[in-house]
Amino acid sequence: MPAVEITPNTRRPHDLRSVLEVSSGELLARARARGVEQGNAYAGSLYPPEAWALAEAGAVTLVDVRTAEELKYVGRVAGSAHVAWQTGPAMIKNPRFLRELENRAARDTVLVLLCRSGKRSAAAAKAATEAGFTQVFNVLEGFEGDLDTQQQRGDSGGWRHWGLPWLQD
Repeated sequence: MPAVEITPNTRRPHDLRSVLEVSSGELLARARARGVEQGNAYAGSLYPPEAWALAEAGAVTLVDVRTAEELKYVGRVAGSAHVAWQTGPAMIKNPRFLRELENRAARDTVLVLLCRSGKRSAAAAKAATEAGFTQVFNVLEGFEGDLDTQQQRGDSGGWRHWGLPWLQD
């Protein structure tokens, strides 16, 4: 009889409770499987409640890659590290990004990168992986989520939409 391959559940979670019932190892396995499905050039992808659960468990280092202005005026996750992927109003790629990331974490640390919608953090995760970081994950939906039909964020996903803890200066 052939072996049956069991693949992790990679669908978007329905609620926070269902995420909290899963071990850190299983959450990372799901993220890795999701990354394979999506063809990521980095370790994998997590939804905001999964990233929060892993950070709360001390299993990962959460790194916010948004600009300092976004953290100040939009909000931030308490306890997360900050290494901007892009800077200033022109959103120019931070030439010191990899060096600053190396100052925050070893190359084998499990890193979870967060931005506004998950797009900049995906680019940052790819660059970090190409530079030798071995366990870099992206937060799908980001802090604010994707734009809705009225070109506004916050209604269709993201850290804040999930009701996860955050601070605003």
